[in-house]
Amino acid sequence: MIQNTALALLPVLTVLLVSVLTKRALLGLLAGAVTGAILLGGWGFFDTLVGTFGASLSNETVHWLALVVVLFGILIAYFNVSGAVSDFAEWTERFVTSRRKSLLLTWLLTVALFIDDYLNALTVGTSMKRVTDRYGVPRTLVGAIVKLTSAPIAVIIPFSTWAVFFAALLEQDGVTVNGSGFGAYVQGLPFVFFGWFALAIGLLLALGLLPLVGPLRREQLRVDRTGDPLPEGLTAEERAFELSGAATSGKRPLPFNFLLPIITLIVVTILTDINIVAGSAAAVVVAIVLYLAQRRMTIRDVFEQAFEGVMSMGYVIILFVLAFMVQHLNTELQLAEWVIGATEPVMHGALLPAIVFLVCGVYAYATGAFWDLAAVITPVVLPLAIAVGVDPVLAGTAVFSGAALGSTTCLYGDGIILASKSVGVKPLNLMLSILPYAGAAAVLSVIAYLVAGFATFG
Repeated sequence: MIQNTALALLPVLTVLLVSVLTKRALLGLLAGAVTGAILLGGWGFFDTLVGTFGASLSNETVHWLALVVVLFGILIAYFNVSGAVSDFAEWTERFVTSRRKSLLLTWLLTVALFIDDYLNALTVGTSMKRVTDRYGVPRTLVGAIVKLTSAPIAVIIPFSTWAVFFAALLEQDGVTVNGSGFGAYVQGLPFVFFGWFALAIGLLLALGLLPLVGPLRREQLRVDRTGDPLPEGLTAEERAFELSGAATSGKRPLPFNFLLPIITLIVVTILTDINIVAGSAAAVVVAIVLYLAQRRMTIRDVFEQAFEGVMSMGYVIILFVLAFMVQHLNTELQLAEWVIGATEPVMHGALLPAIVFLVCGVYAYATGAFWDLAAVITPVVLPLAIAVGVDPVLAGTAVFSGAALGSTTCLYGDGIILASKSVGVKPLNLMLSILPYAGAAAVLSVIAYLVAGFATFG
């Protein structure tokens, strides 16, 4: 059994290499899972693989994510068959009259739904892709703006699911301000550098003040040439699903057919202590009542479209199961312990915040574990920071920034998977489009942590 050695990196490297070469995230995850099973089980790797598959299926987080995406799938199917999304897109014509305004509204909606990055990644992509289609905006650009904003806004607003979790970690490890971890988190918000830089880059991209580079530039040239905002590589079924409900009926648009379920989702989520499952279920119920009352759906449609919505999310659920298999194997291979052990000797003095951010960012990107990362590394980093004379709040924000970097960029992270599904693109295309901009935010964050580390050291 190979544990706590550099070979623990092999599953992660396999995932990235196979995904890029085949342009199929699912194949990459499967290859990574098989590699990890071989490292752990040797000739008995098949038993290890089956056991890991079972562990992933029994994971409570996978159950929760499956419920969320299935409910969203049903809701999106109801939106499409009722014409709610096309009504919303048509209604926005009165105040969204340009490409820049459509992208700015995309950014603003993502900020407004700061409660959780799953919520804004799914909701904003679904609501805005038809609006941006009118102005020849590639779907990958819409997804990039949403994903550059979703986790960063969740980590810098102190009333999100991210903030609540990270504040609890600080308090658990004895880092408090006025007796609470929440106070420490609020004090550290100016130092969550990746969140601020990514948020600003997302805004500048929406305003057209940053150039399109790499895959985004190629996608824009393709859209300009063909007039088709949908990416290449979609199956006929996927393309049909993305275009369903896009045609307008000629009647006066009723935006509240879309807005009321979304408002219900947000309000119920907040009132139930950030329970997105409850919010999504309530939104589905409101949509059914609205569309049946208006005869935009029949009882038969309710059941048929629910089935279609569940089936449309099948690929996403499979990706989640494989992603959690890889995460489980990484844990068994003690990847986190190896990374910490390899980098701990250089984590000292004023360099510590920058090194912590880099290590956490790379680890989160490589493994798809974000909150898990913070839960594992925070108890190591905070005592180390105190021991070497570094502000523990600053060190903690470096961990949280690294988690946000991973969520924004990881190919098989839940954030990328959900955002790509909502705008109708492949996870690999979205990740490659985001990397140049997230990379710029990461470089600026390293510089900022170096400055802050030297300014506060001792």
